[in-house]
Amino acid sequence: MSEEPVQSNQSYQSAERQSLLETILKTAVAKGASDIHLKVNTYPIFRIDGDIYRQEGFGIMSKEVIEKIAGSMMDKHQLKVFQDNRDVDLAYSLHEVGRFRVNIYSQRNSLSIAMRYIPFKIPAFDSLNLPKIIKSIALKERGLILVTGITGSGKSTTLASMIDYINNNKPVNIITIEDPIEYLHKDIKSVINQRELGMDVYTFSHGLREALRQDPDVILVGEMRDLETIETAITAAETGHLVMSTLHTLDAQETINRIIAVFPPYQQKQIRIQLASVISAVISQRLIIRADKQGRLPSVEIMLGTETIKECIANEDKTASIRDYIKSGNIQYGMQTFDQSLYNFYKAGLITYEDALAESTSPNDLALLISGVNSSGEGLERGIGSHEGPEAGRTQSSGQPPASDSAPASGSASASAGSSSYWTT
Repeated sequence: MSEEPVQSNQSYQSAERQSLLETILKTAVAKGASDIHLKVNTYPIFRIDGDIYRQEGFGIMSKEVIEKIAGSMMDKHQLKVFQDNRDVDLAYSLHEVGRFRVNIYSQRNSLSIAMRYIPFKIPAFDSLNLPKIIKSIALKERGLILVTGITGSGKSTTLASMIDYINNNKPVNIITIEDPIEYLHKDIKSVINQRELGMDVYTFSHGLREALRQDPDVILVGEMRDLETIETAITAAETGHLVMSTLHTLDAQETINRIIAVFPPYQQKQIRIQLASVISAVISQRLIIRADKQGRLPSVEIMLGTETIKECIANEDKTASIRDYIKSGNIQYGMQTFDQSLYNFYKAGLITYEDALAESTSPNDLALLISGVNSSGEGLERGIGSHEGPEAGRTQSSGQPPASDSAPASGSASASAGSSSYWTT
C-alpha cells in the first residue's frame, strides 16, 4: 500500500494534530497493523504480522507533536497518573475504526506512545482457528482457566472470544476487571459488568475481592500480576466461581511452576493442593506466520485439569511430567502440546517446516515426529497415545511414519484451521 502524503509536523495546530493521529490510526488498521509506535525524531512505526515497518510518508514526529497527541488522549486522572509514574495505560476509541490499548511513557526526557489495535467487533470464536475444545472449556461451571503466552500472542483476544461465547450461550452474571478495558461486551444472554483499573477499581486484587460480593458466576481478571491477586483468584475458584485470567508464561508446565514460585516456600505445598483442586485448563498460545504469508495462526497448547494432571500439580516430584501427560492425553481428553499443534498445522500445509521448528518447544523431537519417528525412536502418529500417561502413549507405536494426509484428532489445531483467520495482525 502506498503511503499517504502528510504535511510537515511543524505546521499542525490542535485540530490538525488530532487529524494526524486519526490518519495514522486509520492507515495502520487498513494495513493490518497490530501495533503503532510513535517516538520523537522518527517516523511512525507499524507492526504487521510481527515485523515493524517505518511509515516515512508521515514524516518525522517532532517532540511537540508527540506531546500534543499524548495530551489529547489523557483525561485529568490519567495525566496525574502519568505525572506520578512517568507512564500510564489507557484506552482510546476512534469512531468507526476501533479501540486502542495505549501506553504513554517517558524515555530519554521525551514521550513515546505504544498502541495496540482492538476492533470494536469481538471476533467470532470460529474465526480464530482455535481448537474447538476451548468452547467446552469456556462453558465450565467453575474452576480456574488461564490463558498464557508472551506479549502480543493474542491472549486478550482469546479471552474476549471465550467471554463472548459464554454470553451467547449461558444466562450468567459476568464481572471483568481489566487494565484497561479492551473489547466492549454487550449483554446478550449474560449480564456483563466491565471494571477498569484506575477508573472503577484500584487494583486487580481489590476488584477481585469485591467481585465476590457482586453475585458473579464468571470473573475475568485481566492479569494475575502478584501474589495477592493469584491467591484471591484461587480462593474465588474454590468458592464455586469460574475464574479466567492471563499470565505471561510460555506453556502450561511453566505456568504451574510460575504460580507456585510466587509464594514463599512455607506456603508452596498448600498452594499446590489448592491449585490442583481448582485448575480447569491452561491454554497457552503463540502466533505463527502462515505459509501463504496471509496473516498468522495460533499454535495452542491445552492442558486440562484431569486427575493425573492434578496429581502432577500437587506432587512437586511429578510436575516435570506435565508435558508428557498433555502429549499422551490428546485422543482421550483433547489436550495437546505446542509440538502437536505445530505438527498438525505443518501436515495441513498451513505453516512451513522452518517456522514449525522455530516455534517448537522441542525442535529436535518435532523434526523426528515430522519425519515419522518420535523421540523414543518409534513411529507414532502425532506422538500421542490413546491413554493418559507417557508410558501408555509409547505403547501405541505402529512402526510406520505418519501419512501426510492423516486426519487430525478431534479438537486439534488443524481441525479448525480454515482458509481465513482473524489473526491477520
